[in-house]
Amino acid sequence: MKTPRPYPRAIITPKGERAALGGHPWVYEAEVERLESPAGEPAAQPPEDGSLVDVLTEKGRYIGTGFYNHHSKIRVRLISRSANDRFDEAFWERKLRYAWDYRKTVMGGEGSPDLACCRVIFGEADGFPGLTVDRFSEILVAQTLSLGIEQRKDVIFPLLVKILREDGQEIRGLYERNDVSIRRLEGLEEGKGFYPLPGEEAPACTETEIVENGVRYRVDFRDGQKTGFFLDQKYNRQAVARLAKGKRVLDCFTHTGSFALNAAKGGAAFVRAVDVSETAVELARQNAALNGLDGQMEFVAANVFDLLPQLEESYDPADRFDFIILDPPAFTKSRKTVDSAFRGYKEINLRAMRLLPRGGYLATASCSHFMEESRFIKMLHSAAHDAGRELRQIEVRQQAPDHPVLWNVPETAYLKFFLFQVV
Repeated sequence: MKTPRPYPRAIITPKGERAALGGHPWVYEAEVERLESPAGEPAAQPPEDGSLVDVLTEKGRYIGTGFYNHHSKIRVRLISRSANDRFDEAFWERKLRYAWDYRKTVMGGEGSPDLACCRVIFGEADGFPGLTVDRFSEILVAQTLSLGIEQRKDVIFPLLVKILREDGQEIRGLYERNDVSIRRLEGLEEGKGFYPLPGEEAPACTETEIVENGVRYRVDFRDGQKTGFFLDQKYNRQAVARLAKGKRVLDCFTHTGSFALNAAKGGAAFVRAVDVSETAVELARQNAALNGLDGQMEFVAANVFDLLPQLEESYDPADRFDFIILDPPAFTKSRKTVDSAFRGYKEINLRAMRLLPRGGYLATASCSHFMEESRFIKMLHSAAHDAGRELRQIEVRQQAPDHPVLWNVPETAYLKFFLFQVV
């Protein structure tokens, strides 16, 4: 580089260069060939963890600037590819405004109720590596999984609250859900609690209420899974509701009841919602009562892998369903366990296809990016073959657009969702 810059340099391997120039924002440990001072001399010591470094090719071509962390296998997380960027408060405010303007565009426009419960920041897809921010009505819930963002949250969080309030959004507080072990890979401690917004008192309650697709939910953002509620299936739930009228629906892995409640609101004759967690089932039951839908619903705490074979063997007409929803948690969180996950997905889909009458309907999903769409489709073909069924595709969907997919970052394309008629 000809223009002097104040940042240490990470010179990367040809493999790292190909990935970075292809658009991926991560530089792995093995892809860093050496570290240099800002002047291009051998580094006397490595950069401080969380500090900014320039990423360059062996020939000196500038690729971008990002957070360095020697604790992490992801050695550098890029936040910019422009050598003209200055990483001051104005830089972060510009990125935050860009992210919020995007949500206003894709989530129904100004004044849309969908803006009141949406993902405001989706990590690398918004240029905030390791940061998730979900909005649940008047509460923002953040999860920070990178040291670089953690060190700058005192700039980013107040700015985000300011931007939303200036836009007429009511925000009462920002809660941090950093109670995840993956933080330790970045050298960070776990914890949770309200972020202290300057000059403000934190809310006393850690529950709130949201409305999604016209369905009301209680959200426990302190102890609920992830940030408290899964927002990514918002429009897939609408697709289920459109098919559910007059049908007997079995919602497996219901969690807090979202697919089951959308089916009931869509006019299902009967809905049975199943989850292995007693706590989740109780919360789903409360959500049904909140919406006046409990009269047409039943809630069961059971292991779906045990329940589906039992239903297949049952001769009870009450155990017959003509619409089955499979929305399990991620069966794999690494490439090493993909084959095992394949078998798990096939087991539940095979059982569901056998349970359904010909002409019945199946909604099936995977939320693991390691289970690539081509492999998931292969699993569905295999399950249908073994079940002696054919699949008539209705829709193929992904996560809602507030969880944007970057085509050069396959980790952002994690959710697969299929709707079929089974014939």
